[in-house]
Order: sequence, then structure tokens, then C-alpha cells
Amino acid sequence: MSAHPVSKWRMRRRVMPGYGLTLGYTICYLSLVVLLPVSALTLRAANVDLAVYLDVLLDPRTLAAFRLTFGAAFIAATINMVFGFIVAWTLVRYPFPGHRIVDAMVDLPFALPTAVSGIALTSLYARTGLLGSVLTPFGIEVAFAPLGVVVALTFIGLPFVVRTLQPALADLDPEYEEAALSLGATRVQVFFAVILPALRPAMLTGFALALARALGEYGSVVFISGNMPMRTEIVSLLIIGKLEQFDYDGATALAMATLSLSFLLLFSINLIQWRYAAKTRSAA
Repeated sequence: MSAHPVSKWRMRRRVMPGYGLTLGYTICYLSLVVLLPVSALTLRAANVDLAVYLDVLLDPRTLAAFRLTFGAAFIAATINMVFGFIVAWTLVRYPFPGHRIVDAMVDLPFALPTAVSGIALTSLYARTGLLGSVLTPFGIEVAFAPLGVVVALTFIGLPFVVRTLQPALADLDPEYEEAALSLGATRVQVFFAVILPALRPAMLTGFALALARALGEYGSVVFISGNMPMRTEIVSLLIIGKLEQFDYDGATALAMATLSLSFLLLFSINLIQWRYAAKTRSAA
């Protein structure tokens, strides 16, 4: 006969002491830090007239800023997912002299203030900069161009992918790869049949984190983009401009649209990850 539900609940309480307290603290903390500001923005946005939304969001300048912001963020996150995997693989699988120094350098974008990152990248990629002077004769403009936005977002998003992939790579047993090679599989087949399926959840998580970080970036992009309307202007700068002009309804409309699009994008990525995890569990 199965145990009474009350007995199971009491047993669970004994197994997990302090569960109620920690759960309450977690919910309270998340509510204060995340849910309360988002709720305040949502309530403020609900009071904005529909005509304001149409006027702000259908403005060609706004549409251009949204295309640049989300397009550059997606491109930067994709680049980081590819090259972040290579960096994480090298750091985990191939010990080399100076390994700890290179590993610490991955966190440099975390430590640097975004304004410092923007100034450094602008100095490096400007026409008279170290790299800009080499690229400009070939017609490649980075600073004060849309490409500069992608470079800045790639720079600040790399650590999210590397730090997400490193634990997953460390837990991946090389014996599975060796077994597949011994059975006649090629290196390419081992990568796509053994390594990639095991790392796919971590790669999607790293991609989502890098994308979310890129969508909210402001400091580094402001310097290297030049903030030229219809060309290198991002949504964050538009919101700041609205606030400086005391157009709070317009800033709220832009902020709510950005929040909604970001949420839908990240929710779609997580939905793919959840479906993949469920498919993996059912197959096992």
C-alpha cells in the first residue's frame, strides 16, 4: 500500500530542511530584483496611449534602430557560439604554457566598464587605429559603422558562451570519442554524432545569454558606432534620447517594445532547448 500523501510531504520536509525558508527567500528576492521593475514598466506602458506606440514604433528611425540592434545582437551571438566553442575546447582539452593567463583573459569583458571597452575598441578600429589603418585601405570600415556594433557586441558576449561551455566540456568523457573512432567513425562524424549532441543544451544556453547581453548593451556600442541616425543608432540610445527630451511616454513605448521582442526571442530559444531535453529524455 502506498504511503499517505501527508506522510510523503512530511518525509520530503525532513529530507529537505529549510526548504520553505529558502523558497520564500528566492521568490522574494526575484520579485524585488526582477518582477517588480518589469511589473512597474508594464503598468507604466499600459497607461500610454496607443497613438504614441504607433507614432514611435512606426517611425523609420525607430525601425532602423531595431533592425540594427537585433540583427547585430543575433550575428554577434552566433559568432560567439562558434568561436566561443573553439576557445572553450582549447582551454579544456589542451593544456599549454600560459593556460591560466589565457583563461583569465576570457573574463576581461566582464571586468572592464563598458565605456572603457568602447573607447578601447574605437581607438583600435578607427581609421588611424592599429587595426583600422590596415582594414581601411581594403574598404573595411569598422568604427562608426554597423560592423563596429557587431564587433562590440561580440567582445562583450564571448565570456558568456565560453564559461557556459567549459563545465559541459569538462564533463564530456573523451572515452566516448575514442570508442567512436575505434569503430571507424571519422573526426567529423564524431563531432556531429557524439560531441555536438552532448553540448547542444550548453551551446543554446550560451547563445541565449550572449544574445540577451548584446540586446541590453549600451556603453561600448555608443562609442564605436558613432550614433548616426538610420545607420548606426541602437534602440538604447533612442530611449536615452527620449528621456533627455522628457518624452517619457515615447521612452516607455520603446522600452516595452524592446522588452517584448527580447522576451519572445529568448522564450523561443528556451522552448527549443526544453523540447530537445524532453526528446533526449524520452529517447533514453
